[in-house]
Amino acid sequence: MVRPRQGPRLLLAVVGALVALSYQSKRKSFVLVYEVPVSDPVVVTTMDFLTEDFNKKNEDLYNFRIVRVLKAVKRTTDHLEYQVNLEMRRTTCLKSELTNCSFQEGKLYKKINCYFSVFVIPWFEKYKVLAQNCTDV
Repeated sequence: MVRPRQGPRLLLAVVGALVALSYQSKRKSFVLVYEVPVSDPVVVTTMDFLTEDFNKKNEDLYNFRIVRVLKAVKRTTDHLEYQVNLEMRRTTCLKSELTNCSFQEGKLYKKINCYFSVFVIPWFEKYKVLAQNCTDV
């Protein structure tokens, strides 16, 4: 049983804990951050999304395709976020073509390095590019 003098202290402790927990939930603190293998199924579907999204938004006449994934990092908070570094090259396919095409050679050769940060909810197949930075190589 709580003694009369301990009641206000206990109430103050409970209120303090609730305030601390609500403040913590508003901050974005990362629970887990680790590198994941490129063969991970969520990474594979994320790469498919990134390729399609990049080609839609890119003003180039030709599609680009991923040559290799340099690094994939998974960050877990209240959602999943994948940070991916990859190499892409211009293909011989025009925007209207959706088949697998070979890479451009000669004057139309173009290779880029890209960094993407992607919000992912894999069980709903929801993806959103949070950040993107691509540079010519």
